[in-house]
Amino acid sequence: MRIGGYEKTSLVDFPGRVAAVVFTQGCNFRCPWCHNRQLVEPRAFGPPIPVDDIFRHLGGRVGKLSGVVVTGGEPTLQPNLESFLARLCALGFATKLDTNGSNPAVVQKLLDRALIDFVAVDLKAPWSRYREACGVRVDTRAVQETIQLLRAQRIPHHLRTTDWAEFAPGEREEIEAIAGGSTLVWQTFRAVHLQTCG
Repeated sequence: MRIGGYEKTSLVDFPGRVAAVVFTQGCNFRCPWCHNRQLVEPRAFGPPIPVDDIFRHLGGRVGKLSGVVVTGGEPTLQPNLESFLARLCALGFATKLDTNGSNPAVVQKLLDRALIDFVAVDLKAPWSRYREACGVRVDTRAVQETIQLLRAQRIPHHLRTTDWAEFAPGEREEIEAIAGGSTLVWQTFRAVHLQTCG
């Protein structure tokens, strides 16, 4: 696991829980408004935080924290994600995964092993504008598959969409239709982060 950041306590990242937040390095998207660019662009990476340092701290927070959020970057790119989550579960923490939904096979494996308790999927845009919103070519079928997995297995989840200033009339309604029966959370667009992705 390449860990680029660690927030010891959060009251807002895991619904209903006091949680720590682990930020992984690396992402396969290049969204123009990304607020975690230092976790996305390899040239911006700082030295990774040792995994053992994270668990030393979490070991002292058992009974004080009720959950841990693993976010990014894109955590499903991490080769040791499964074992990392298993260690969290062994300590008794509920786990939340934040993902862009591009790796349904990884999500399925985590669900099969009951290693995640809540999932947030970033729904970037209407399918027709996904490449523009993500800064790269995206297989939107993979994102759809991830969402369907969560619905089929009835895992607590929500979808998150940044209220991008470039949405055309009717596109917000299109996103709401895509969300269907899943809870959709609208996030505030922050123009200060808007950059050309390379």
